Amino acid sequence: MTLLHIFLVAVIQGITEFLPISSSGHLILLPKLTGMDDQGLVIDVAVHVGTLFAVTLYFWSDVRGAVIGLPDALAGRADTPGARLAQLLLVASIPVIAFGALLKLSGYDESLRSIEVIGWATIIFGLVLYWADKIGRRKKTTEDWNITDAMVIGVWQAIALIPGTSRSGITITGARFLGYRRQEAARISMLMSIPTIVASAVLLGTQAAIEADPSVLISAATAAAFAFVAALAALGLMMRLLQSVSFTPYVIYRLVLGVFLLGIAYS
Repeated sequence: MTLLHIFLVAVIQGITEFLPISSSGHLILLPKLTGMDDQGLVIDVAVHVGTLFAVTLYFWSDVRGAVIGLPDALAGRADTPGARLAQLLLVASIPVIAFGALLKLSGYDESLRSIEVIGWATIIFGLVLYWADKIGRRKKTTEDWNITDAMVIGVWQAIALIPGTSRSGITITGARFLGYRRQEAARISMLMSIPTIVASAVLLGTQAAIEADPSVLISAATAAAFAFVAALAALGLMMRLLQSVSFTPYVIYRLVLGVFLLGIAYS
């Protein structure tokens, strides 16, 4: 891979991992528009690790507390803020792991990775995000996050197994429907991404270890670094903008992207 190819893949993944605009929609456009080959499994793992480091650093206080509280959460105790957060994140991760395993075992996971599916999902779930952002109560904060809400948003997250949905977009949608404020919905979504990215990196990493080629390690480290910087910048920008801007600009962007993808698919 050329440095330009590594840079494009890493930056696209880093930015779109956390913005509600669908990383799969953008990554499928890259080879279509540039003629570049698929980046391969090792680079996929590297950019996931880069984004994981970014969200961990951005929410370090929450992450540190959850890690410290994890043993208590696993033991069924949630009497500290960290243990409570760890428990909620574990509960929220159950649906996507369960549905992901079923999808993988059924063999339908690959059949969903078409430009048509990604295009329609980008449009449809963009409109659902717009709807969720405009209706309902807007009073809840992360202090109100409970087991029931964690499971509900976790089910929403499982929908992101459909390429083009956007994991961050669909979890923010679920949180907004439940009445969480914009920044709080985004914060919950970002924290939920951590166990999901860890699970994905472990799964991809196991496969990548089998196919490992030492010659790509430098490329992988470079990709991880680019993805880290891009993801950290995207996180900071979005969280600041949500103080005064709705999700409408992201929805408009999704509609344009979805139409463009469908134009490619049906041309």
